[in-house]
Amino acid sequence: MTDESPREEILINVTPSEVRAALLENGILQEVHIERAALRGLISNIYKGRVSRVLPGMQAAFIDIGLQRTGFLHVSDIVRPQNGEDKDAVLPDVRSLVKEGENVLVQVVKEPLGNKGARLTTFITLPSRHLVLLPGGDNVGVSARIEDEEERDRLRGLIAELIEEAEVECGAIVRTVAEGASAAELRDDLKFLVKLWGIVQERCSKGEVKTLVHEDLSLPLRVLRDLVTGDVEHILIDSKQDFDAMHEFAETFLPPVAAMLELYQRRRPIFDLHGIEDEIRKALDRNIPLKSGGYLIFDQTEAMTTIDVNTGAYVGHRNLEETIYRTNLEAAVVIARQLRLRNLGGIIIIDFIDMEEAAHRDALLQLLEQSLANDHARHLITPVSPLGLVEMTRKRTRESLQHILCEDCPTCEGRSYLMTAETVCFEIFREIIRQSRQFEFSEAMVLAHQNVIELLLDEQASSLATLEKQTGKSIHLQPEALYLQDQFDVVLM
Repeated sequence: MTDESPREEILINVTPSEVRAALLENGILQEVHIERAALRGLISNIYKGRVSRVLPGMQAAFIDIGLQRTGFLHVSDIVRPQNGEDKDAVLPDVRSLVKEGENVLVQVVKEPLGNKGARLTTFITLPSRHLVLLPGGDNVGVSARIEDEEERDRLRGLIAELIEEAEVECGAIVRTVAEGASAAELRDDLKFLVKLWGIVQERCSKGEVKTLVHEDLSLPLRVLRDLVTGDVEHILIDSKQDFDAMHEFAETFLPPVAAMLELYQRRRPIFDLHGIEDEIRKALDRNIPLKSGGYLIFDQTEAMTTIDVNTGAYVGHRNLEETIYRTNLEAAVVIARQLRLRNLGGIIIIDFIDMEEAAHRDALLQLLEQSLANDHARHLITPVSPLGLVEMTRKRTRESLQHILCEDCPTCEGRSYLMTAETVCFEIFREIIRQSRQFEFSEAMVLAHQNVIELLLDEQASSLATLEKQTGKSIHLQPEALYLQDQFDVVLM
């Protein structure tokens, strides 16, 4: 690994129905953000909701915010331990905090995922370029990515002074990009956020229940606010309208960024640069090949994501331990990139190939951590478990790339497998026996997929003849073009 900062570039592709933003480091795709007009992201949106149900057993409430599914509000997102209290302190009964039918101002912290509604909080946050305002809070925090202690102390003290100067009751979090920011820049940010909070409060007091009070910025403007760091050198946009909006936003709030913006006008599609379209398609594959000849297998489930590392065709040049070590090192770098590109969150289990030497295991974990150093999502990596697995978590706020771009296969209904034709044949045999014991009939017609019918007429022909003799019934076969391989019907005549 090198200590040199990567050269970053952002490409934004705009169509009437979809906006996509790609973050590249040294020409290699690292992150993709997608926003569709029909389904704008909900993260950071603020709603005036109504408590529809209170569940004391779960210490939570369901909040109707006007969406298809009610949002989930846990007691820990209503009240937090006071200063000096243990984080594990017992929280009060949720019924003492919210009542059914009560109105409540909430913010979305996690998108609806699968069958789950949005995760909500009453602790409103309003982000700007350098700060995150915490209305009602009283602490000033500094991003952990700002490592210089003197700079951390400077920022913390400066923000505390500015809050006192503004005579507002709030807390704030200093974002990573605020490192080295001047007092004037931070004062402007705070003034903007305080004014925005006043507008939100006014809209809440006058607005209808179950309505949107404040919507976050569109994706192109969020890119400027959240993704542009000191490493970004260039931002290309292929829409004149969005370029103008971004340029105006940058000149108002981020003057140094305005010079990075460029309108892309070439005939070649912008996402064909650096092979971005191909990289997105590869990120939807279950198998990812490694240059060494090994490969990774990604399995994304409701509960967790598992990643299996295999040596494949790689046999190495020295000994088995060295081969395994080299494969694992390559895999760690690829896994870190794929986690960002696929936007995988929650619990992640990585099954690296077992290594005998403790020094190799330590070096592997260190490389994995280094490879995730530029990841915008918070993560935690634990040491290798007794079973040889690396367990980690990555903050999940929006849906993964697979959930955005794909849907369950209608053939296997998301199971990723189908019963074999042979298994279906045996199912048909059992069904005919079951029917013969319950009903009177002389003939049975089997309707099934072509593959199943061919197997019944070929390899299973003797079994079918035996069944006819056993039941005393005549069995006819008919292929159905619209049936799936594991679908069949037995019609009695």
